[in-house]
Amino acid sequence: MTDLETRVAPPRAPLLRRAVPALLGYAAVRALGLAVLAVWSAARGKSASTLLTARWDSLWYTRVAELGYGYQVRLPNGDVHSNLAFFPLLPWLERLLHAVTPLSYADAGFVVSLLASLAAAAGIFAVAERVYGSRVGVCAVLLWAVLPVGIVQSMAYSESLFTALAAWSLYAVLTGRWVSAGALAALAGLTRPVGVAVVAAVWTAGVISFGRERSAKRTPGALPPLHAPRRRRALGMLLAPLGAAGYVFWVGHRTGKGPLGYLDVQAGWRNGFDGGYAFARFVADKFTSFPSALAGLGLIAGVALLIWLYVTGVRERQPVELLVYTGVVLALALCASSYFGSKPRLLMPAFPVLLPLARALARPRTLRSALVTAGSAVAAAAYGAFWLNGSGPP
Repeated sequence: MTDLETRVAPPRAPLLRRAVPALLGYAAVRALGLAVLAVWSAARGKSASTLLTARWDSLWYTRVAELGYGYQVRLPNGDVHSNLAFFPLLPWLERLLHAVTPLSYADAGFVVSLLASLAAAAGIFAVAERVYGSRVGVCAVLLWAVLPVGIVQSMAYSESLFTALAAWSLYAVLTGRWVSAGALAALAGLTRPVGVAVVAAVWTAGVISFGRERSAKRTPGALPPLHAPRRRRALGMLLAPLGAAGYVFWVGHRTGKGPLGYLDVQAGWRNGFDGGYAFARFVADKFTSFPSALAGLGLIAGVALLIWLYVTGVRERQPVELLVYTGVVLALALCASSYFGSKPRLLMPAFPVLLPLARALARPRTLRSALVTAGSAVAAAAYGAFWLNGSGPP
């Protein structure tokens, strides 16, 4: 036996060390976005800190962190906006950080989102690297960073926290860590209603793994599939829905309206699932005049792009857990009757839809990819500053 035959492959570096290039690139993009926002806001006599931590949903989260649940606002048209619509994990973390540091609740929310966005970037890299390799992993993180509404990742909102939990739960499924996958899915379910997408991914992958295992046992001579022990898979599947189900049932008990109480809370915000009818009407109304028709065409093109990317992922045989997760996130975002200006940020957790673009970006030479990414980062930073100094996210 020769030295060449006995040579073994060198051990791979730890995952987080492999993710360093992606995290550095992500941090650079977010730093650029925050710097542009600070300059833009100062020029308009506004506070960038206030825009990031003390407007829109951020105020509702900090109120829950400080005073708990029970606050509501009744609008002149009869709608009731209750803070029970906001899931509790982000306020819990804000309260914890406020208790152990001098930070205000609002600043604590910003720090949580800042750290969660880095965790989300690392999770996205882990998933993409697992499926397509490290180069695609870096590109996927950078594409997520340069989304037009990427500034939300730095706001005291729950999108970054949810994306981090979802990405790492999916990675745990991909690597057979079922208990971790279930626990992270439960935490995602305590963060946003779309946590059901993570639960669906865990359950789908679990059911398929049990099915393949049974099929292998029935096939003479077939090698048994390499799965985690059945008990661990079952435990992970049982853990996954506990967060979302627990909060929904608690809201139903608190409101006295049973399991459907949370739906009544969402109805007070005019949120619901109508299969996309309201969104279709919203788009159709854009074609009543010429200037708004351009916006309508843009919306149609954006939805068509999302569908094309998802179909491309199906054709590229992405892992079924990613397809299920992405499909549920897209369906809930596009087919809900909620405020239409919020749809871009509701789509942000659907990061696997970026994988076909990440694969394309990973093919050209490094210089070309760097130029495309840098140009997108500048455009996203300018748009984010313009957006938050205008109407901003709801």
